Amino acid sequence: MEAIVLESKGRLSIRDIEIAEKMGENDVRIAVRNVGICGSDVHYYVSGGIGQYVVKEPMVLGHEASGVVLETGSAVKDLKVGDRVCMEPGIPDPNSRESRLGLYNLDRAVRFWATPPIHGVLRPTVVHPAAFTFRLPDSVSFAEGALVEPLAIGLQGAKKARIKPGDVAVVIGAGTIGMMSALGALAGGCSQVIITDTQQPRLDIAARFGAVRTVNILEENPEDVVMALTGGWGADIVMEASGNEKAAANLFDLLCPGGRVVYIGIPASGMVSIDITKAQAREASIETVFRYAHIYPRALNLMGSGRIDLKPLITDTYAFKDGIAAFEYAAKPKPTSVKVQIKLAQL
Repeated sequence: MEAIVLESKGRLSIRDIEIAEKMGENDVRIAVRNVGICGSDVHYYVSGGIGQYVVKEPMVLGHEASGVVLETGSAVKDLKVGDRVCMEPGIPDPNSRESRLGLYNLDRAVRFWATPPIHGVLRPTVVHPAAFTFRLPDSVSFAEGALVEPLAIGLQGAKKARIKPGDVAVVIGAGTIGMMSALGALAGGCSQVIITDTQQPRLDIAARFGAVRTVNILEENPEDVVMALTGGWGADIVMEASGNEKAAANLFDLLCPGGRVVYIGIPASGMVSIDITKAQAREASIETVFRYAHIYPRALNLMGSGRIDLKPLITDTYAFKDGIAAFEYAAKPKPTSVKVQIKLAQL
């Protein structure tokens, strides 16, 4: 089938590629409709690898996806042909210790789309387990459905933050994951979210979410803003979603006593130096996020109810035939861009 293939570092092609996929009794075959370009896709394209995951042979990119069910396995009961769906991209080993403990996102044997050597979904069809395929609410478009994956990360962050009604949260970074973290914090019960970035156009989008105070760190000091808004107490929660090493090291000045820090963004170097004495002086709780576990149903419920609206985040859409140009743009986007998507079949 024709696909967008990463041939090697910095080299993409749109060509036919043979992908061996068998339909099992618990699987569905899906016509892929919209696929978002994730930061990891861009990193594989630009750098050829992420940590231990190195592209050694041609690989189809893409893991944020929506589509339409074309075929169902004999044991599938909850989905039918024609259903509009989105797909959770990681398939864990159900027998692993992590999965049996309910931590399937940490399963070391997970098969995750567009993570070497597993092909992604920038192609016409894919076979996927029905258990990791979710029907879209009628009010949710294919484009929004392809954003459920990054939203799930933001909601996992909100879950790990243990939000209480009325909490004040700070989100560092207004990229896709920062936006999703802010939405997750608001949906979880925060009375206000303070979101920081250097890109004013992205902050302007975040300001449309509701109880959000934006801070352009080139113009304002985040600590001054947080303390002014909390009467000098500090934020209950700080969520680091930028992956910036310097930002990740300086969170505790924003935090109230007994507050919670959640590290969501992954620094490129993998290393962050923190002032542990500041953390100890506040008896801060530190949480981390790696993907998500059983969050898709919650995300779709919030989207279907209208509590979360992802439409403003879909800023750039390319046709499949222009997929290489889409990646070139995603590698060097305009400040007004949040999420770049590629649209496949007209369904």
